[in-house]
Amino acid sequence: MIGLLWLLMPIVLVLVAGTCLSFHYTSRRPRTVFHVPAEYGLEGEEVTFTASDGLELRGCWIPAARRPAPALIVLHGHGGSLDGDLHRAPAFHEAGFDVFLFDFRAHGASRGKVASFGWLERNDVLGAVAYVRSRGSGRVGLLGFSYGGIAAMVAAPLCPDAHAVASDGGPARMRSAIAARGAELHVPHWLSSFFAWLIIAVTCLRMRENLFRYDAVRWVGRIAPRPILFIHGEDDAYLPDFDDLWNAAGQPKEAWRLPGVGHTKASEVYPEEFNRRVIAFFTRHLG
Repeated sequence: MIGLLWLLMPIVLVLVAGTCLSFHYTSRRPRTVFHVPAEYGLEGEEVTFTASDGLELRGCWIPAARRPAPALIVLHGHGGSLDGDLHRAPAFHEAGFDVFLFDFRAHGASRGKVASFGWLERNDVLGAVAYVRSRGSGRVGLLGFSYGGIAAMVAAPLCPDAHAVASDGGPARMRSAIAARGAELHVPHWLSSFFAWLIIAVTCLRMRENLFRYDAVRWVGRIAPRPILFIHGEDDAYLPDFDDLWNAAGQPKEAWRLPGVGHTKASEVYPEEFNRRVIAFFTRHLG
């Protein structure tokens, strides 16, 4: 019996580690530094709205000067909040868009205790689209960064009112993205890949849902015939399988590929070009 316990001990330790890591990735709510539109010379309001499954979320609504106007919904990355992207609003507002930012569930000031890598977050996106439509916006575009890119690609196929999508560094597969985080922490590749699978597998058990089904690569093809723009840094370790994502997407599709640029760093390295390309894309398709 003692020998059997010793044999089972590594398995138990691995499961415990996977459970702890799963809670870290899905339940962690970092401290948020709150910002307001006035800091960027904009008039806007903090609002609450509901995801399509009824959860209460926090948002920031910045209407265009001339209305009716198309709307651009900005979707933040994992562990972030709308505050980290509020600095993007002036350029989009000046270009004539209603701008809406919000905190995903279990992020920032929104309710919810669990993040799910796209499965639940699609409800947040659907609720955001419904909200901007209720405020009188015209056609709607989704601009997602990393985790927000996943949510945009998974939600858009379910939302006819999402007329165009741009994903900056949205991972094709969460397993690849989590493994990349392990590599950044100097975990051996084989071990980080295993733990990435384990984290998602344990989260599947906790949520009683197969989250592997919600990898963006499985959904992106269903966005067509609506357009999608990919922004991809060629040094993005979180998206090593970008070609899979590109090949899975339908037409029309565009890609801005940047040699030597890392994960969601395009707007930092080339800020003016980033704004020009994103605004031109959404103006063309939401106009």
